[in-house]
Amino acid sequence: MKKRKYTKTRRAESQDETRERIVEATVKLHETLGPANTSIKAIAEKAGVQRLTVYRHFPDDTSLFQACTSHYFGLNPPPDMTAWAKIQDASDRSYTALVAFYRYYHQTEKMFTVAYRDIDEVKALHKPMAQFEAYLDQVCDDLVKAWNKKNITKKQLQITLRHALRFSVWQSLHKTGLKNEKMAELVQSWLTGIL
Repeated sequence: MKKRKYTKTRRAESQDETRERIVEATVKLHETLGPANTSIKAIAEKAGVQRLTVYRHFPDDTSLFQACTSHYFGLNPPPDMTAWAKIQDASDRSYTALVAFYRYYHQTEKMFTVAYRDIDEVKALHKPMAQFEAYLDQVCDDLVKAWNKKNITKKQLQITLRHALRFSVWQSLHKTGLKNEKMAELVQSWLTGIL
């Protein structure tokens, strides 16, 4: 009886290891080729398993993308709002949040580039990307609230911050050669223009 329990545990561990290899292989392929160009055959080869094994663990694209997204964000968590929550000055708070996101985008540029590129082609990307966009909106709303003592047009501030927090804006500014801190300073000048 003890031997049976041990065998079951070993088998479960082996299945977990196989699943992990499949997820890691998928993340690497998504980052290099993009989700739209990653086939089950390529995933199986990179993970060292049969295609049927991939389907056994992940019967559809949605379950595979959920596992990959969880794994990727576990390794690369987005900036946490608590990092700037106690900063009272609204301008400093916005600057700190922007720098945090711009550094994050710098680290995750490959994955976000292919994810946004392929979002219209890969239905399974819609939900995880929508969740990330919703988080950005939440961060924006939090930053706008910090400006509540100022006599400013909230709508303009919200539009500016919502725009500035997007990966596409970071990517566009990054192409100009600006460093992350300088990008955040530029956005601060946009905000100053609203005041």
